[in-house]
Amino acid sequence: MTAFSSRRSSQPEDETAQQVTHASLDDSHRPYLTPLRPRAHCGHREMRALRKSRQDARRRKSWCLFAVLVTAFSLTLVQGQSFISPLTVLRVLWGEPVAGASFIVGELRLPRALVAVLAGGCFGLGGAAFQSLLRNPLASPDIIGISAGASAAAVFAIVMLSLSGTAVSVIAVLAALGVAGLIYALSWRNGVAGARLILVGIGLGAMLQSITAYVLTQAPSWSLQEALRWMTGSLNSVTMSQVVPLGSVFGLLGGILLLLSRNLEVLRMGDDMASGLGVRLSMTRLGIIISAVGLVACATAIAGPVAFVAFLSGPVATRLFHHQGSVLVPAAMIGALLMLVADFIGQFLLPARYPVGVVTGVLGAPFLLYLVIRENQRGASS
Repeated sequence: MTAFSSRRSSQPEDETAQQVTHASLDDSHRPYLTPLRPRAHCGHREMRALRKSRQDARRRKSWCLFAVLVTAFSLTLVQGQSFISPLTVLRVLWGEPVAGASFIVGELRLPRALVAVLAGGCFGLGGAAFQSLLRNPLASPDIIGISAGASAAAVFAIVMLSLSGTAVSVIAVLAALGVAGLIYALSWRNGVAGARLILVGIGLGAMLQSITAYVLTQAPSWSLQEALRWMTGSLNSVTMSQVVPLGSVFGLLGGILLLLSRNLEVLRMGDDMASGLGVRLSMTRLGIIISAVGLVACATAIAGPVAFVAFLSGPVATRLFHHQGSVLVPAAMIGALLMLVADFIGQFLLPARYPVGVVTGVLGAPFLLYLVIRENQRGASS
């Protein structure tokens, strides 16, 4: 983005072309774009001051969001059915054996909180990458069929193959990657257009949901409950042994996405602009899609297809960090925060205990309706 801005500022004679390019953009793309010339009459000094102001604002917001996330994580370790003092929690984390607290914090609360943060981060990062790449807030993996593919495969493995645990997780990951590859292949026609990929994904998602429903009708009662629990999305059975693999995937694929974030920012401006700036469109898209699908698939394999976390994180981050650069890292933090808060609400703040997917579904459904209505209004006014 910086390179792009400096190249533009060194070619003032292209101002007309730049205005034409911005005029050609649809209103729905503008919230994802960082404006290159906020004011036509700004000089170089004003531009630098404006850029520094935005960087300072982004840094402040990022630290505030991180502080809220750390606070929520700490509260989930301290407060549950019983209160354990922060000092005792620190002693347990330090490795000191404490009667009672070592099991409650070390074996129950800590793995649950860590998986919530990592899975939420994976969902948020993958969802924001898809939405930015396709320039559409509705283009979340759980909307375009990738989570539906993982769910269908997992339900088939539980009901028809009588599998459980790691085997189900591996099958879910492979199925999600396979569905993403199928969507990409069916969308290909001299390149992949965002609208075509979304429509193909929605169609495949509907087919996979039908398969899931059919398999459930054939399920015996003992496996039906397990399949429904997995489909809802839950952190009830997570253990510390799942933290390291999920953390490794988050670090590896998240790092790749961050390396590609500059090209992703350029892709938001359209294929012609990105191609003109030297971005290899197909390779960049493929790398972003594989990384994002891998993140969502691995989080789904461990926590189940938790509804709306991938869908909500990107738009919320875009609203908080409007015109302040890439939203990938903020979206990851927001996804982690959503998982932590929703799981805590489902466990302790409702009359009965509910899986985290139930709470995120209740929170996300109104937001989905709001986005659909807003997109319809934009379409009607354009």
